Amino acid sequence: MSQTQPNTTDDAHYEPSSNAASTPSESDAKLHANDLQLGYPGLDEPVIDTETLVIPEGEVTALVGPNGSGKSTLLKSLARHLEPEAGDVLLDGRELADFGSKEFARELGMLAQQNTAPEGITVEELIHHGRYPHKGFFDGRTEEDETAVERALELAGVTHLRDVEIGSLSGGQRQLVWIAMALAQETETLLLDEPTTYLDLRHQLQVMDVIRTLNEERGVTVCVVLHDITQAARFADYLVALQDGDVYDWGRPEDVVSEQLLAEVFGVEAAVEYGAEPTITPKRALDD
Repeated sequence: MSQTQPNTTDDAHYEPSSNAASTPSESDAKLHANDLQLGYPGLDEPVIDTETLVIPEGEVTALVGPNGSGKSTLLKSLARHLEPEAGDVLLDGRELADFGSKEFARELGMLAQQNTAPEGITVEELIHHGRYPHKGFFDGRTEEDETAVERALELAGVTHLRDVEIGSLSGGQRQLVWIAMALAQETETLLLDEPTTYLDLRHQLQVMDVIRTLNEERGVTVCVVLHDITQAARFADYLVALQDGDVYDWGRPEDVVSEQLLAEVFGVEAAVEYGAEPTITPKRALDD
């Protein structure tokens, strides 16, 4: 059924979803941020300034929003790559700063937008690098390492590429291999920054299927930045919509993705329908 036509007048304001059954609470959180402010040197205003953020345990949460809304900046903070100017980020109720570096790497993995590998390294060799949180400096490969790498190769669907050099792979194949390396890390939480960007449709679907399988079969909590809101609504359990560095709305996709949200956050007039899967049909760009 098509949702309510958006009110796009200047004084319109979207009220965040209030469906308590669909909105996770702090007690559900794997990651939880309070009064969070994030910025970069040289900027007068914070890039992120939001009161609260909950990433529910055991679910797939997608961060969505227009370019410049702060999605990647927020993910960097959750991965401890960017220190907050104010506020706290908690993992399992503990402040991120309380974790040692290897302890944190055993709990949380992060796959950035851009990744580089040493020249000449093979797929299997790269994936073994994901085992570093579980090893001492002089430790060799163990049976546990081999098992984890084999599982990661299989789950990502790249077993047949194990002896191939990274540099000879297509973009989609490389992305699946980087995801396999993150899987070999065997963390309970995985963060991914736009893992489907620049990939063809086939590889986009492969990447999202791997994420979904990882969550459903191993119970891994996933937080992923996605550029395609239709893809996010289809694959994620929860959506967090960001606008100008703040959480505009969050909840189940069917409660968040509406014609009004697309108009006010993305500046697009679109039709939204929910059947077996969500359908978003863009009509036109709205004036600023």
